[in-house]
Amino acid sequence: MSIPCRPAAPAAALIVTRTGVPVAVRRSRRARRLTLRVDPVTAEAVITVPPSAPSAQVRDFLDRHTGWIAERQAAHPGRIPFVPGNSIPVEGVAYRIEHRPGRGRPVHCGDGVLAVTGPDPACVPRRVHDHLRQRARQRLTDLSRAKAARLPAGARPLTGVTIKDTRSRWGSCSTTGRLSYSWRLIMAPPPVIDYVAAHEVAHLAEMNHGSRFWRLCAALTEGDGEASKTWLKREGMSLHRFG
Repeated sequence: MSIPCRPAAPAAALIVTRTGVPVAVRRSRRARRLTLRVDPVTAEAVITVPPSAPSAQVRDFLDRHTGWIAERQAAHPGRIPFVPGNSIPVEGVAYRIEHRPGRGRPVHCGDGVLAVTGPDPACVPRRVHDHLRQRARQRLTDLSRAKAARLPAGARPLTGVTIKDTRSRWGSCSTTGRLSYSWRLIMAPPPVIDYVAAHEVAHLAEMNHGSRFWRLCAALTEGDGEASKTWLKREGMSLHRFG
């Protein structure tokens, strides 16, 4: 079981409008009409269409909405790479990345600054990424172990924690007792990180989303779980812009 970041999308074809705008076309059995969006992470234009929609209808629809696509893509904030001068959130707090030549701890996070040491500025993106990933591993492993110790008798034992970079889910629990999390969670506020850990640990006892699962999830969550769920829905995808 898992907490989705967004629905997984099937492979898409590509169509180019008469003004030269590439658009990914996804045919879905669930679609009842043509829907157009601009991906909040990549700024890619995507149209979802019913299986029976004629290609001519799709192209005509896109040609009539090229202006809308252009406006949304122009307003897209773009990606934020891990380079000096940019600010990134770490556990919900903004830190400005700085490169500091010399020796010492590879990355130090404090006083509003995420300082990366080393003679070569080119190492900054990799070191920031490695730091966030390791920080996520430690934080989520500690949370998972602490919450697993509070599970009722009969729950699966926690067998391990894996850190990944997925766009389709924030966390998941396997039938073998291994939990997986997106490293990007370390950029979210602490209550959100705690809620995702509680959600996945609860699946060790209840591999479903029934009433008993939600009661257990609430008991394992420190803080307002509903507020954290709302934050993930509204703000979660913005974490994929970093790096």
